Amino acid sequence: MSEREAPAADRRALLKDALRAIEELRRKVDTLERARHEPIAIVGMACRFPGGADDPESYWRLLRDGVDAITEVPADRWGTEAYAALDPEAAARMPTQYGGFLRQIDRFDPHFFGIAPREALTLDPQHRLVLEVAWEALESAGIAPDRLRGSATGVFLGITGTDYASHLKAAGDASCLDVYSATGNTHNAAAGRVSYTLGLHGPSVALDTACSSSLTAIHLACQSLRLGECDLALAGGVQALVVPDPFVSFFKWGMIARDGRCKTFDAAADGFVRAEGCGLIALRRLSDALAGGDPILAVIRGSAVNQDGPSSGLTVPNGPAQEAVIRQALRAAGVEPREVAYVEAHGTGTSLGDPIELEALDAVMGEARGGRPLLVGSVKTNLGHLEAASGVAGLMKVVLSLVHEQLPPHLHFQTLSPRITLRKLPVVVPTALVPWPKGEARRFAGVSSFGFSGTNAHVVIEEAPARDDAAATVERPLHLLALSARSESALRSLAGRWAARLAAEPRLSLPDAAFTAHVGRSAFPWRAATVARSAEEARAALQAVASGGGEVARAERGAERTKVAFLFTGQGSQYAGM
Repeated sequence: MSEREAPAADRRALLKDALRAIEELRRKVDTLERARHEPIAIVGMACRFPGGADDPESYWRLLRDGVDAITEVPADRWGTEAYAALDPEAAARMPTQYGGFLRQIDRFDPHFFGIAPREALTLDPQHRLVLEVAWEALESAGIAPDRLRGSATGVFLGITGTDYASHLKAAGDASCLDVYSATGNTHNAAAGRVSYTLGLHGPSVALDTACSSSLTAIHLACQSLRLGECDLALAGGVQALVVPDPFVSFFKWGMIARDGRCKTFDAAADGFVRAEGCGLIALRRLSDALAGGDPILAVIRGSAVNQDGPSSGLTVPNGPAQEAVIRQALRAAGVEPREVAYVEAHGTGTSLGDPIELEALDAVMGEARGGRPLLVGSVKTNLGHLEAASGVAGLMKVVLSLVHEQLPPHLHFQTLSPRITLRKLPVVVPTALVPWPKGEARRFAGVSSFGFSGTNAHVVIEEAPARDDAAATVERPLHLLALSARSESALRSLAGRWAARLAAEPRLSLPDAAFTAHVGRSAFPWRAATVARSAEEARAALQAVASGGGEVARAERGAERTKVAFLFTGQGSQYAGM
Protein backbone atom coordinates (compact mmCIF):
# COMPACT_ATOMS: atom_id res chain seq x y z
CA MET A 1 0.00 0.00 0.00
CA SER A 2 1.37 3.42 -0.96
CA GLU A 3 1.79 6.23 1.55
CA ARG A 4 -1.04 8.13 -0.21
CA GLU A 5 -3.46 5.17 0.04
CA ALA A 6 -2.87 4.42 3.76
CA PRO A 7 -4.39 7.62 5.17
CA ALA A 8 -7.45 7.20 2.88
CA ALA A 9 -8.05 3.68 4.28
CA ASP A 10 -7.67 5.03 7.79
CA ARG A 11 -10.18 7.77 7.05
CA ARG A 12 -12.69 5.26 5.72
CA ALA A 13 -12.27 3.14 8.88
CA LEU A 14 -12.73 6.23 11.04
CA LEU A 15 -15.87 7.19 9.10
CA LYS A 16 -17.30 3.69 9.52
CA ASP A 17 -16.58 3.80 13.24
CA ALA A 18 -18.20 7.22 13.49
CA LEU A 19 -21.31 6.05 11.62
CA ARG A 20 -21.62 3.01 13.88
CA ALA A 21 -21.29 5.23 16.93
CA ILE A 22 -23.96 7.61 15.59
CA GLU A 23 -26.32 4.72 14.86
CA GLU A 24 -25.78 3.32 18.35
CA LEU A 25 -26.43 6.73 19.91
CA ARG A 26 -29.54 7.12 17.77
CA ARG A 27 -30.81 3.73 18.94
CA LYS A 28 -30.23 4.75 22.54
CA VAL A 29 -32.02 8.07 22.04
CA ASP A 30 -34.95 6.30 20.35
CA THR A 31 -35.13 3.81 23.23
CA LEU A 32 -35.11 6.59 25.81
CA GLU A 33 -37.72 8.57 23.86
CA ARG A 34 -40.00 5.54 23.58
CA ALA A 35 -39.65 4.88 27.31
CA ARG A 36 -40.38 8.53 28.06
CA HIS A 37 -43.65 8.42 26.14
CA GLU A 38 -44.62 4.77 26.56
CA PRO A 39 -48.38 4.35 26.96
CA ILE A 40 -49.56 3.05 30.33
CA ALA A 41 -52.13 0.26 30.48
CA ILE A 42 -54.99 0.33 32.98
CA VAL A 43 -55.17 -3.36 33.92
CA GLY A 44 -57.55 -3.23 36.88
CA MET A 45 -59.70 -0.87 38.95
CA ALA A 46 -61.92 -0.84 41.99
CA CYS A 47 -64.07 1.71 43.79
CA ARG A 48 -66.44 2.73 46.55
CA PHE A 49 -68.69 5.50 45.27
CA PRO A 50 -72.06 6.92 46.41
CA GLY A 51 -75.29 5.30 45.30
CA GLY A 52 -74.12 1.78 46.10
CA ALA A 53 -71.42 1.85 43.42
CA ASP A 54 -69.11 -0.48 45.33
CA ASP A 55 -67.44 -1.98 42.26
CA PRO A 56 -66.93 -0.99 38.61
CA GLU A 57 -69.93 -3.05 37.44
CA SER A 58 -72.40 -1.32 39.78
CA TYR A 59 -70.71 2.03 39.05
CA TRP A 60 -71.39 1.52 35.35
CA ARG A 61 -75.04 0.68 36.01
CA LEU A 62 -75.39 3.89 38.04
CA LEU A 63 -73.86 5.93 35.20
CA ARG A 64 -75.72 4.17 32.40
CA ASP A 65 -79.09 4.56 34.12
CA GLY A 66 -78.53 8.22 34.96
CA VAL A 67 -78.83 7.72 38.72
CA ASP A 68 -78.69 10.75 41.01
CA ALA A 69 -76.76 9.42 44.03
CA ILE A 70 -77.21 12.54 46.20
CA THR A 71 -79.09 12.12 49.50
CA GLU A 72 -79.62 14.04 52.71
CA VAL A 73 -76.91 13.58 55.32
CA PRO A 74 -77.37 10.09 56.85
CA ALA A 75 -78.64 10.04 60.41
CA ASP A 76 -75.58 8.13 61.59
CA ARG A 77 -73.22 10.97 60.58
CA TRP A 78 -74.50 14.12 62.28
CA GLY A 79 -77.78 15.93 62.88
CA THR A 80 -78.93 19.44 61.99
CA GLU A 81 -78.12 20.58 65.53
CA ALA A 82 -74.42 20.13 64.68
CA TYR A 83 -74.62 23.10 62.29
CA ALA A 84 -76.15 25.32 64.96
CA ALA A 85 -73.40 24.37 67.39
CA LEU A 86 -70.79 25.45 64.85
CA ASP A 87 -72.42 28.68 63.64
CA PRO A 88 -76.03 29.49 64.67
CA GLU A 89 -76.35 32.34 62.17
CA ALA A 90 -75.14 30.24 59.24
CA ALA A 91 -77.26 27.28 60.35
CA ALA A 92 -80.37 29.43 60.22
CA ARG A 93 -79.68 30.26 56.58
CA MET A 94 -78.48 26.82 55.49
CA PRO A 95 -80.86 24.68 53.44
CA THR A 96 -81.23 20.97 54.11
CA GLN A 97 -77.76 19.53 53.72
CA TYR A 98 -77.12 17.04 50.96
CA GLY A 99 -74.15 14.99 49.87
CA GLY A 100 -72.92 11.91 48.09
CA PHE A 101 -72.41 9.37 50.89
CA LEU A 102 -71.17 5.80 51.17
CA ARG A 103 -73.20 3.19 52.98
CA GLN A 104 -71.80 1.57 56.13
CA ILE A 105 -68.58 3.54 56.11
CA ASP A 106 -68.03 2.33 59.69
CA ARG A 107 -67.85 -1.36 58.62
CA PHE A 108 -64.35 -2.82 58.36
CA ASP A 109 -62.69 -6.21 58.89
CA PRO A 110 -59.35 -5.38 60.54
CA HIS A 111 -58.32 -9.03 60.91
CA PHE A 112 -58.27 -9.46 57.13
CA PHE A 113 -55.43 -6.95 56.92
CA GLY A 114 -53.66 -8.06 60.10
CA ILE A 115 -54.82 -5.02 62.07
CA ALA A 116 -55.65 -5.37 65.76
CA PRO A 117 -59.17 -4.28 66.80
CA ARG A 118 -57.66 -1.73 69.21
CA GLU A 119 -55.77 -0.11 66.33
CA ALA A 120 -58.87 -0.12 64.13
CA LEU A 121 -60.77 2.01 66.68
CA THR A 122 -58.88 5.15 65.70
CA LEU A 123 -58.10 4.22 62.10
CA ASP A 124 -59.32 6.90 59.66
CA PRO A 125 -62.06 5.47 57.38
CA GLN A 126 -59.98 6.75 54.48
CA HIS A 127 -57.21 4.28 55.40
CA ARG A 128 -59.77 1.48 55.63
CA LEU A 129 -61.24 2.30 52.23
CA VAL A 130 -57.82 2.46 50.58
CA LEU A 131 -56.84 -0.98 51.92
CA GLU A 132 -60.05 -2.59 50.68
CA VAL A 133 -60.05 -0.90 47.29
CA ALA A 134 -56.33 -1.54 46.70
CA TRP A 135 -56.87 -5.26 47.30
CA GLU A 136 -59.84 -5.33 44.91
CA ALA A 137 -58.02 -3.34 42.22
CA LEU A 138 -55.26 -5.94 42.19
CA GLU A 139 -57.77 -8.79 42.04
CA SER A 140 -59.50 -6.96 39.17
CA ALA A 141 -56.16 -7.12 37.33
CA GLY A 142 -55.85 -10.85 38.01
CA ILE A 143 -52.97 -10.26 40.40
CA ALA A 144 -52.89 -12.13 43.71
CA PRO A 145 -52.03 -9.43 46.30
CA ASP A 146 -50.03 -11.80 48.51
CA ARG A 147 -47.68 -12.60 45.62
CA LEU A 148 -46.45 -9.01 45.34
CA ARG A 149 -44.32 -9.15 48.48
CA GLY A 150 -40.88 -7.73 47.71
CA SER A 151 -41.97 -6.42 44.29
CA ALA A 152 -41.34 -2.98 42.77
CA THR A 153 -44.98 -1.97 43.09
CA GLY A 154 -45.79 1.68 43.75
CA VAL A 155 -48.68 3.35 45.58
CA PHE A 156 -49.73 6.89 44.61
CA LEU A 157 -52.64 8.26 46.62
CA GLY A 158 -54.48 11.57 46.53
CA ILE A 159 -55.87 12.42 49.97
CA THR A 160 -56.83 15.75 51.57
CA GLY A 161 -59.41 15.25 54.32
CA THR A 162 -58.66 15.27 58.05
CA ASP A 163 -62.25 14.80 59.17
CA TYR A 164 -61.65 11.75 61.35
CA ALA A 165 -58.85 13.40 63.31
CA SER A 166 -61.22 16.30 63.99
CA HIS A 167 -63.90 13.81 65.04
CA LEU A 168 -61.56 12.11 67.52
CA LYS A 169 -60.49 15.46 68.94
CA ALA A 170 -64.10 16.58 69.36
CA ALA A 171 -64.92 13.33 71.17
CA GLY A 172 -62.47 14.39 73.90
CA ASP A 173 -61.45 10.83 74.81
CA ALA A 174 -57.84 11.01 75.96
CA SER A 175 -57.50 7.22 75.67
CA CYS A 176 -57.62 7.68 71.89
CA LEU A 177 -54.43 9.74 71.94
CA ASP A 178 -51.86 7.02 71.37
CA VAL A 179 -49.55 5.73 68.67
CA TYR A 180 -52.50 4.22 66.80
CA SER A 181 -54.32 7.55 66.51
CA ALA A 182 -51.08 9.08 65.22
CA THR A 183 -50.43 6.47 62.52
CA GLY A 184 -54.14 6.04 61.81
CA ASN A 185 -54.80 9.68 60.93
CA THR A 186 -51.83 10.87 58.89
CA HIS A 187 -51.97 11.10 55.11
CA ASN A 188 -48.57 9.50 54.53
CA ALA A 189 -49.62 6.38 56.44
CA ALA A 190 -52.65 5.88 54.17
CA ALA A 191 -50.32 5.08 51.27
CA GLY A 192 -47.60 3.55 53.43
CA ARG A 193 -50.07 1.17 55.06
CA VAL A 194 -50.88 -0.42 51.68
CA SER A 195 -47.18 -0.88 50.94
CA TYR A 196 -46.56 -2.26 54.44
CA THR A 197 -49.52 -4.65 54.37
CA LEU A 198 -48.66 -6.09 50.95
CA GLY A 199 -44.87 -5.90 51.33
CA LEU A 200 -44.36 -3.53 48.39
CA HIS A 201 -41.01 -1.87 47.68
CA GLY A 202 -41.93 0.67 44.98
CA PRO A 203 -42.52 4.38 45.66
CA SER A 204 -45.28 5.05 48.21
CA VAL A 205 -46.63 8.59 48.03
CA ALA A 206 -49.58 10.44 49.56
CA LEU A 207 -50.18 13.84 47.98
CA ASP A 208 -52.57 16.73 48.41
CA THR A 209 -53.30 19.16 45.57
CA ALA A 210 -56.93 19.60 46.71
CA CYS A 211 -59.51 18.58 44.08
CA SER A 212 -56.88 17.50 41.53
CA SER A 213 -55.12 15.13 43.96
CA SER A 214 -56.14 11.78 42.46
CA LEU A 215 -55.48 12.75 38.85
CA THR A 216 -52.11 14.21 39.85
CA ALA A 217 -51.35 10.93 41.65
CA ILE A 218 -52.16 9.03 38.45
CA HIS A 219 -49.86 11.34 36.46
CA LEU A 220 -47.00 10.70 38.89
CA ALA A 221 -47.64 6.95 38.81
CA CYS A 222 -47.33 6.97 35.01
CA GLN A 223 -44.07 8.92 35.24
CA SER A 224 -42.70 6.50 37.82
CA LEU A 225 -43.53 3.53 35.58
CA ARG A 226 -41.82 5.16 32.60
CA LEU A 227 -38.72 5.89 34.69
CA GLY A 228 -38.55 2.25 35.78
CA GLU A 229 -38.99 3.08 39.48
CA CYS A 230 -41.82 0.53 39.61
CA ASP A 231 -43.26 -2.19 37.38
CA LEU A 232 -46.82 -2.01 38.73
CA ALA A 233 -48.59 0.93 40.34
CA LEU A 234 -51.79 1.56 42.28
CA ALA A 235 -53.04 5.13 41.86
CA GLY A 236 -56.14 7.13 42.75
CA GLY A 237 -57.70 8.98 45.63
CA VAL A 238 -59.94 8.86 48.69
CA GLN A 239 -62.30 11.18 50.55
CA ALA A 240 -64.48 10.63 53.64
CA LEU A 241 -67.04 13.07 55.09
CA VAL A 242 -67.13 12.54 58.85
CA VAL A 243 -67.73 15.99 60.39
CA PRO A 244 -70.00 18.88 59.34
CA ASP A 245 -67.46 21.68 59.75
CA PRO A 246 -66.38 21.93 56.07
CA PHE A 247 -70.04 22.01 54.99
CA VAL A 248 -70.54 25.17 57.06
CA SER A 249 -67.32 26.71 55.72
CA PHE A 250 -68.21 26.03 52.08
CA PHE A 251 -71.75 27.32 52.61
CA LYS A 252 -70.48 30.59 54.11
CA TRP A 253 -68.07 30.79 51.19
CA GLY A 254 -71.04 30.63 48.80
CA MET A 255 -69.87 27.44 47.09
CA ILE A 256 -72.68 25.01 48.07
CA ALA A 257 -75.64 24.53 45.70
CA ARG A 258 -78.88 25.27 47.53
CA ASP A 259 -80.63 22.18 46.11
CA GLY A 260 -77.59 19.97 46.70
CA ARG A 261 -76.99 19.25 43.00
CA CYS A 262 -74.09 19.99 40.66
CA LYS A 263 -75.85 21.60 37.68
CA THR A 264 -72.67 21.66 35.63
CA PHE A 265 -72.67 24.01 32.58
CA ASP A 266 -76.35 24.85 33.14
CA ALA A 267 -77.77 28.33 33.41
CA ALA A 268 -79.03 27.41 36.90
CA ALA A 269 -75.57 26.38 38.19
CA ASP A 270 -75.11 27.79 41.70
CA GLY A 271 -72.41 25.64 43.31
CA PHE A 272 -71.47 22.08 44.06
CA VAL A 273 -72.41 19.37 46.55
CA ARG A 274 -69.79 17.48 48.56
CA ALA A 275 -69.30 13.73 48.26
CA GLU A 276 -67.05 10.92 49.46
CA GLY A 277 -65.57 7.76 48.01
CA CYS A 278 -62.45 5.95 46.90
CA GLY A 279 -61.16 4.83 43.53
CA LEU A 280 -57.89 3.12 42.59
CA ILE A 281 -56.57 1.86 39.26
CA ALA A 282 -53.79 -0.69 38.65
CA LEU A 283 -51.25 0.42 36.05
CA ARG A 284 -48.48 -1.27 34.06
CA ARG A 285 -46.35 -0.24 31.10
CA LEU A 286 -48.28 -1.21 27.97
CA SER A 287 -45.43 -3.38 26.65
CA ASP A 288 -45.35 -5.34 29.94
CA ALA A 289 -49.14 -5.69 30.02
CA LEU A 290 -49.22 -7.05 26.47
CA ALA A 291 -46.33 -9.44 27.12
CA GLY A 292 -47.93 -10.66 30.35
CA GLY A 293 -51.40 -11.20 28.87
CA ASP A 294 -52.94 -8.76 31.37
CA PRO A 295 -56.54 -7.57 30.97
CA ILE A 296 -56.24 -4.10 29.43
CA LEU A 297 -59.27 -1.87 30.06
CA ALA A 298 -57.87 1.28 28.44
CA VAL A 299 -54.57 3.07 27.90
CA ILE A 300 -53.22 6.33 29.32
CA ARG A 301 -51.48 7.90 26.35
CA GLY A 302 -50.25 11.03 28.08
CA SER A 303 -50.81 13.40 30.98
CA ALA A 304 -49.67 16.74 32.34
CA VAL A 305 -49.78 18.82 35.51
CA ASN A 306 -49.27 22.57 35.94
CA GLN A 307 -50.22 25.48 38.21
CA ASP A 308 -52.48 28.50 37.88
CA GLY A 309 -49.85 30.85 39.25
CA PRO A 310 -51.02 34.41 39.99
CA SER A 311 -54.68 34.28 38.93
CA SER A 312 -57.18 36.81 40.21
CA GLY A 313 -57.38 34.90 43.51
CA LEU A 314 -55.84 31.91 45.27
CA THR A 315 -58.86 29.72 44.54
CA VAL A 316 -59.88 31.35 41.23
CA PRO A 317 -59.30 29.19 38.11
CA ASN A 318 -56.91 30.43 35.44
CA GLY A 319 -58.15 29.86 31.87
CA PRO A 320 -54.77 30.15 30.09
CA ALA A 321 -53.23 27.69 32.59
CA GLN A 322 -56.03 25.21 31.89
CA GLU A 323 -55.44 25.59 28.16
CA ALA A 324 -51.72 25.01 28.69
CA VAL A 325 -52.12 21.80 30.71
CA ILE A 326 -54.48 20.30 28.12
CA ARG A 327 -52.05 21.16 25.29
CA GLN A 328 -49.15 19.64 27.28
CA ALA A 329 -51.08 16.42 27.87
CA LEU A 330 -52.01 16.15 24.17
CA ARG A 331 -48.37 16.68 23.13
CA ALA A 332 -47.21 14.06 25.61
CA ALA A 333 -49.82 11.66 24.20
CA GLY A 334 -49.02 12.41 20.57
CA VAL A 335 -52.73 13.07 19.97
CA GLU A 336 -54.24 15.91 17.93
CA PRO A 337 -57.09 17.92 19.51
CA ARG A 338 -59.41 16.95 16.65
CA GLU A 339 -58.99 13.25 17.55
CA VAL A 340 -60.54 13.71 21.02
CA ALA A 341 -64.23 12.81 20.98
CA TYR A 342 -65.14 13.34 24.64
CA VAL A 343 -63.85 15.26 27.64
CA GLU A 344 -64.79 14.34 31.20
CA ALA A 345 -64.70 17.84 32.66
CA HIS A 346 -63.83 18.95 36.16
CA GLY A 347 -67.24 20.64 36.01
CA THR A 348 -68.17 21.42 39.60
CA GLY A 349 -71.25 23.47 38.71
CA THR A 350 -70.06 26.91 39.82
CA SER A 351 -70.95 30.04 37.88
CA LEU A 352 -67.28 31.08 37.80
CA GLY A 353 -65.47 27.79 37.14
CA ASP A 354 -67.72 26.27 34.47
CA PRO A 355 -67.34 29.11 31.93
CA ILE A 356 -63.56 29.24 32.38
CA GLU A 357 -63.26 25.49 31.80
CA LEU A 358 -65.47 25.31 28.70
CA GLU A 359 -63.82 28.37 27.18
CA ALA A 360 -60.39 26.77 27.72
CA LEU A 361 -61.64 23.63 25.94
CA ASP A 362 -63.00 25.85 23.17
CA ALA A 363 -59.56 27.41 22.69
CA VAL A 364 -57.74 24.06 22.54
CA MET A 365 -60.17 21.54 21.07
CA GLY A 366 -61.71 23.89 18.51
CA GLU A 367 -58.52 23.83 16.43
CA ALA A 368 -58.77 22.07 13.03
CA ARG A 369 -61.95 20.29 14.07
CA GLY A 370 -63.94 21.05 10.97
CA GLY A 371 -67.17 21.62 12.88
CA ARG A 372 -67.08 18.18 14.51
CA PRO A 373 -68.68 18.54 17.96
CA LEU A 374 -66.96 17.73 21.24
CA LEU A 375 -69.00 15.84 23.81
CA VAL A 376 -68.46 17.10 27.36
CA GLY A 377 -69.84 15.80 30.65
CA SER A 378 -69.15 15.61 34.37
CA VAL A 379 -69.75 12.71 36.77
CA LYS A 380 -70.23 15.25 39.55
CA THR A 381 -73.82 15.56 38.35
CA ASN A 382 -74.30 11.92 39.47
CA LEU A 383 -72.07 11.61 42.53
CA GLY A 384 -71.32 15.12 43.72
CA HIS A 385 -67.81 16.49 44.14
CA LEU A 386 -65.54 13.80 45.63
CA GLU A 387 -62.74 16.39 45.94
CA ALA A 388 -59.51 14.36 46.38
CA ALA A 389 -61.13 11.36 44.65
CA SER A 390 -63.01 13.31 41.97
CA GLY A 391 -60.41 12.90 39.21
CA VAL A 392 -60.21 9.11 39.46
CA ALA A 393 -64.04 8.90 39.52
CA GLY A 394 -64.11 10.79 36.21
CA LEU A 395 -61.30 8.71 34.73
CA MET A 396 -63.05 5.46 35.67
CA LYS A 397 -66.24 6.77 34.03
CA VAL A 398 -64.31 7.27 30.78
CA VAL A 399 -62.74 3.80 30.96
CA LEU A 400 -66.14 2.18 31.50
CA SER A 401 -67.60 4.24 28.64
CA LEU A 402 -64.88 2.94 26.29
CA VAL A 403 -65.43 -0.65 27.45
CA HIS A 404 -69.23 -0.49 27.08
CA GLU A 405 -69.10 1.72 23.96
CA GLN A 406 -71.60 4.21 25.38
CA LEU A 407 -71.42 7.66 26.95
CA PRO A 408 -73.69 8.01 30.03
CA PRO A 409 -76.13 10.89 30.44
CA HIS A 410 -75.02 14.12 32.10
CA LEU A 411 -77.66 15.08 34.69
CA HIS A 412 -79.32 18.40 35.67
CA PHE A 413 -78.66 20.10 32.33
CA GLN A 414 -81.25 22.03 30.34
CA THR A 415 -79.77 25.28 29.02
CA LEU A 416 -76.13 26.21 28.50
CA SER A 417 -75.10 28.97 30.91
CA PRO A 418 -75.21 32.42 29.26
CA ARG A 419 -71.91 33.15 31.01
CA ILE A 420 -70.19 30.66 28.67
CA THR A 421 -68.89 32.07 25.39
CA LEU A 422 -67.84 29.50 22.76
CA ARG A 423 -66.12 30.92 19.67
CA LYS A 424 -65.15 27.93 17.52
CA LEU A 425 -66.13 24.69 19.26
CA PRO A 426 -69.57 23.09 18.96
CA VAL A 427 -70.07 21.51 22.39
CA VAL A 428 -72.63 18.78 23.05
CA VAL A 429 -73.61 17.90 26.63
CA PRO A 430 -75.20 14.42 26.40
CA THR A 431 -78.38 14.22 28.46
CA ALA A 432 -79.19 10.67 27.30
CA LEU A 433 -77.16 7.53 26.69
CA VAL A 434 -75.04 8.09 23.54
CA PRO A 435 -73.50 5.25 21.47
CA TRP A 436 -69.69 5.41 21.27
CA PRO A 437 -68.82 2.35 19.18
CA LYS A 438 -65.43 1.13 18.12
CA GLY A 439 -64.54 1.97 14.54
CA GLU A 440 -61.64 2.37 12.18
CA ALA A 441 -60.41 5.44 14.04
CA ARG A 442 -59.10 5.03 17.56
CA ARG A 443 -61.27 6.54 20.31
CA PHE A 444 -59.67 9.17 22.55
CA ALA A 445 -60.97 11.09 25.56
CA GLY A 446 -59.61 13.67 27.96
CA VAL A 447 -60.10 13.92 31.73
CA SER A 448 -59.60 17.21 33.56
CA SER A 449 -59.19 17.91 37.26
CA PHE A 450 -58.46 21.34 38.71
CA GLY A 451 -57.61 21.92 42.37
CA PHE A 452 -58.61 25.05 44.24
CA SER A 453 -54.96 25.13 45.26
CA GLY A 454 -54.28 26.02 41.61
CA THR A 455 -52.83 22.65 40.55
CA ASN A 456 -54.30 21.49 37.25
CA ALA A 457 -54.13 17.99 35.77
CA HIS A 458 -55.25 16.50 32.46
CA VAL A 459 -55.03 12.90 31.22
CA VAL A 460 -55.54 11.59 27.68
CA ILE A 461 -57.18 8.14 27.51
CA GLU A 462 -57.24 5.79 24.52
CA GLU A 463 -59.31 2.66 23.99
CA ALA A 464 -57.59 -0.66 24.70
CA PRO A 465 -55.60 -2.14 21.81
CA ALA A 466 -57.20 -4.90 19.78
CA ARG A 467 -55.87 -8.30 20.84
CA ASP A 468 -56.18 -11.85 19.61
CA ASP A 469 -57.41 -13.63 22.72
CA ALA A 470 -57.98 -16.91 20.88
CA ALA A 471 -54.72 -18.36 22.16
CA ALA A 472 -54.21 -22.07 21.83
CA THR A 473 -55.65 -23.84 24.87
CA VAL A 474 -55.82 -27.46 25.87
CA GLU A 475 -59.43 -28.64 25.86
CA ARG A 476 -60.32 -30.47 29.07
CA PRO A 477 -63.54 -32.30 29.83
CA LEU A 478 -63.46 -31.13 33.46
CA HIS A 479 -62.30 -27.96 35.21
CA LEU A 480 -61.32 -27.42 38.84
CA LEU A 481 -62.65 -24.17 40.34
CA ALA A 482 -61.29 -23.49 43.83
CA LEU A 483 -62.16 -20.60 46.17
CA SER A 484 -60.72 -19.57 49.52
CA ALA A 485 -61.44 -17.08 52.30
CA ARG A 486 -60.35 -16.24 55.84
CA SER A 487 -63.52 -17.63 57.47
CA GLU A 488 -66.27 -20.11 56.67
CA SER A 489 -68.95 -17.40 56.48
CA ALA A 490 -66.78 -15.32 54.14
CA LEU A 491 -66.17 -18.37 51.96
CA ARG A 492 -69.87 -19.13 51.61
CA SER A 493 -70.57 -15.48 50.81
CA LEU A 494 -67.81 -15.53 48.17
CA ALA A 495 -69.28 -18.70 46.64
CA GLY A 496 -72.63 -16.92 46.39
CA ARG A 497 -71.07 -13.97 44.55
CA TRP A 498 -69.32 -16.33 42.12
CA ALA A 499 -72.58 -18.21 41.52
CA ALA A 500 -74.40 -14.93 40.84
CA ARG A 501 -71.70 -13.83 38.38
CA LEU A 502 -71.81 -17.15 36.51
CA ALA A 503 -75.61 -16.87 36.32
CA ALA A 504 -75.50 -13.27 35.09
CA GLU A 505 -72.89 -14.06 32.43
CA PRO A 506 -73.71 -17.52 31.03
CA ARG A 507 -71.11 -17.11 28.28
CA LEU A 508 -68.31 -16.53 30.78
CA SER A 509 -65.41 -18.89 30.06
CA LEU A 510 -65.17 -21.52 32.78
CA PRO A 511 -61.49 -22.29 32.00
CA ASP A 512 -60.66 -18.56 32.32
CA ALA A 513 -62.63 -18.22 35.54
CA ALA A 514 -60.93 -21.28 37.04
CA PHE A 515 -57.49 -19.99 36.02
CA THR A 516 -58.12 -16.58 37.60
CA ALA A 517 -59.41 -18.18 40.80
CA HIS A 518 -56.20 -20.21 41.09
CA VAL A 519 -53.59 -17.73 39.89
CA GLY A 520 -55.11 -14.26 40.41
CA ARG A 521 -56.34 -14.68 43.97
CA SER A 522 -54.60 -15.05 47.32
CA ALA A 523 -54.96 -18.42 49.06
CA PHE A 524 -56.65 -18.40 52.49
CA PRO A 525 -57.30 -21.18 55.04
CA TRP A 526 -61.01 -21.83 54.38
CA ARG A 527 -61.48 -23.49 50.99
CA ALA A 528 -64.07 -24.97 48.69
CA ALA A 529 -63.58 -26.59 45.31
CA THR A 530 -65.78 -27.98 42.58
CA VAL A 531 -65.05 -30.03 39.47
CA ALA A 532 -67.40 -29.08 36.65
CA ARG A 533 -67.95 -29.69 32.95
CA SER A 534 -69.68 -26.35 32.37
CA ALA A 535 -70.24 -22.95 33.92
CA GLU A 536 -73.78 -24.04 34.83
CA GLU A 537 -72.47 -27.07 36.74
CA ALA A 538 -69.98 -24.83 38.58
CA ARG A 539 -72.72 -22.31 39.38
CA ALA A 540 -74.98 -24.99 40.87
CA ALA A 541 -72.17 -26.38 43.03
CA LEU A 542 -71.16 -22.92 44.26
CA GLN A 543 -74.77 -22.02 45.00
CA ALA A 544 -74.97 -25.13 47.18
CA VAL A 545 -71.89 -23.96 49.11
CA ALA A 546 -73.43 -20.48 49.50
CA SER A 547 -76.65 -22.02 50.84
CA GLY A 548 -74.82 -23.87 53.61
CA GLY A 549 -74.34 -27.20 51.84
CA GLY A 550 -71.41 -28.44 49.82
CA GLU A 551 -68.08 -29.32 51.29
CA VAL A 552 -65.78 -26.70 52.75
CA ALA A 553 -62.53 -27.35 54.57
CA ARG A 554 -60.00 -25.47 56.63
CA ALA A 555 -56.38 -25.99 55.69
CA GLU A 556 -54.15 -27.01 58.58
CA ARG A 557 -51.67 -24.47 59.86
CA GLY A 558 -48.65 -24.42 57.62
CA ALA A 559 -50.46 -26.31 54.83
CA GLU A 560 -49.76 -23.43 52.44
CA ARG A 561 -46.04 -24.21 52.74
CA THR A 562 -46.40 -27.97 52.13
CA LYS A 563 -44.52 -29.09 49.01
CA VAL A 564 -45.67 -31.71 46.52
CA ALA A 565 -43.27 -34.57 45.77
CA PHE A 566 -43.48 -37.29 43.12
CA LEU A 567 -41.87 -40.69 43.69
CA PHE A 568 -40.85 -42.59 40.54
CA THR A 569 -39.92 -45.97 41.94
CA GLY A 570 -38.74 -47.72 38.80
CA GLN A 571 -39.52 -51.32 37.94
CA GLY A 572 -40.10 -53.61 40.93
CA SER A 573 -39.14 -51.14 43.66
CA GLN A 574 -41.72 -51.06 46.43
CA TYR A 575 -42.05 -50.31 50.11
CA ALA A 576 -44.63 -51.27 52.70
CA GLY A 577 -47.77 -49.14 52.57
CA MET A 578 -46.97 -47.34 49.36
